[in-house]
Amino acid sequence: MPLTPTDEIVRRARAAGTGVGAFNVLQLEHAQAIVAGAETADRPVVLQISENTVRYHGALEPVALASLAVARAAKTPVAVHLDHAENPDLVREAVGLGLGSVMFDASKLPYAENVAATREVVEYCHQHGVWVEAELGEVGGKGGAHTPGVRTDPEEARAFVEATGVDALAVAVGSSHQMLTRDAVLDFDLIARLRAAVATPLVLHGSSGVSDADLTAAIAAGMTKVNVSTHLNKAFTRAVRAHLAEHPAAVDPRHYLTPARSAVAGEVAHLLTVLAPS
Repeated sequence: MPLTPTDEIVRRARAAGTGVGAFNVLQLEHAQAIVAGAETADRPVVLQISENTVRYHGALEPVALASLAVARAAKTPVAVHLDHAENPDLVREAVGLGLGSVMFDASKLPYAENVAATREVVEYCHQHGVWVEAELGEVGGKGGAHTPGVRTDPEEARAFVEATGVDALAVAVGSSHQMLTRDAVLDFDLIARLRAAVATPLVLHGSSGVSDADLTAAIAAGMTKVNVSTHLNKAFTRAVRAHLAEHPAAVDPRHYLTPARSAVAGEVAHLLTVLAPS
């Protein structure tokens, strides 16, 4: 199956009132597991590569090309997306490699500088047919000027979208990045007000900290794209630890990466059915 553009996956979900799962790829096994989970659930999915992962691999190209190859071989629609890129040069590289969407994160900058930098990236990406997500005010858990208690103002969100031309907006509504427990308290009334204020799809970052029930409620209130990473990493690591505990003499990584990959696939399949029930 050919690659599916992120905007097509998100647009269809928004029209149907369902959510889109966007899961972070750390290495090849993650990409394979995410696609396997999507195929099991028979749902579309977004593979995300963060700037942190690019630093881990030392370059974007190897992990991006691997993810694109896995996506093209999938039996369900799969998009490949650059996540939380703060460097415009990395955005341009992603566009050149064939990624269909990017999340440009200038949220640490003062508002006017965020607008200017984001607008420049949007103009470049739109010239190349690439969809752009951005962030207004830093979502919690990443440090910087904002705390996990920050909230996005609907009127400021409306002005930001109009000034930058972004295709999707990540908003702060109570979730926080890198949460190890699923007890985030979301502001569903704020999500509804943001949905009414902006025409672009809303994106929930830090969704690993959100319960299944609250993910469903967030989509009903107006969220569309839902980003998950830490939750999958927990499942991956738990499976590796269990295998090594049972097989302390194991030395072949394939023997413990296989159950880890299966564990992630199972979580992806489950979450995709939560986000887009039949």
